[in-house]
Amino acid sequence: MSLPVAFEDVQRAADRVRPYVHRTPVLTSRSFDEQAGFRCFFKCENFQRGGSFKLRGASNFVFSLSPEERARGLVAYSSGNHAQAVAIAARLAGTHATLVMPADAPRGKLEATAAQGAKIVTYDRHRQSREAIGRQIAQETGAILVPPYDHPWTIAGQGTVALELLEQVPEVDALLVPVGGGGLISGCAVAARGLKPSIRVYGVEPELADDTRRSLRERRRVEIPIPETIADGLRATCPGEITFPIIQALVDDVLVVSEEEIRQTMRFLLTRLKIVVEPSGAVAAAAALFRKVPAGVRTAGIVISGGNVDLELLGKLAT
Repeated sequence: MSLPVAFEDVQRAADRVRPYVHRTPVLTSRSFDEQAGFRCFFKCENFQRGGSFKLRGASNFVFSLSPEERARGLVAYSSGNHAQAVAIAARLAGTHATLVMPADAPRGKLEATAAQGAKIVTYDRHRQSREAIGRQIAQETGAILVPPYDHPWTIAGQGTVALELLEQVPEVDALLVPVGGGGLISGCAVAARGLKPSIRVYGVEPELADDTRRSLRERRRVEIPIPETIADGLRATCPGEITFPIIQALVDDVLVVSEEEIRQTMRFLLTRLKIVVEPSGAVAAAAALFRKVPAGVRTAGIVISGGNVDLELLGKLAT
């Protein structure tokens, strides 16, 4: 079956983004392994530039453009992490960026994006379409629209997470990855299957934002209302047109976790591993910690996708 992103695309993306992204560490925890029932290796993208994996896709996209295209400027829409990544990529490329962000995005993400020198346009996620606003800005200014997940360049860049992880820990027999619009899971699935065809790949969503799990069950893209989950980076209402066929072909299943399981996992990672993980970044670890993973897994690579959490929420977890 021919897919829109091949293993070779991820390899080329790795070469392209290497000057701009960190090779993030892999951490382990004996106490976590005991609770999960198998060995876990955490790929810590919370230590990535910008605090999440998103710079991988954004920089692969931006540096795949011609210099003339980059000079036109960039525009993107995001709840936070992709916005910050595009702002960083724009600065690295010597161009400017306009970011469309929901007015209720975490304050820390809004402030961090603005600190990169980008222009921010806010919108009401319940009444306005971020896609329509982004397209309008691109048409009016001539800027290049940088999709958050549903583009082959973005997907290939995100896949470098799994490429690195399997180079660092080749013995893992399963991969657990958070799922929002599907860019990270589809890219990681392409990379993982390319390196190790026998590996099992599981996506993880919040129970309140399970559009991809429903879509897999119904064998079509299912759209849900805007989910009110603590995992603000996983509030996609429908899997992407490009990402979904890849998920169908390469992902074994999508697991779900509750809001309380996400909170408890964030607390565990903070107190035991001493790492700050945002709710979206904790969902894959939550599936392991609360034993949602199907039997037979002995060693799993778990993607910690980001660490951009509001101090207010972090304070609540500590009490």
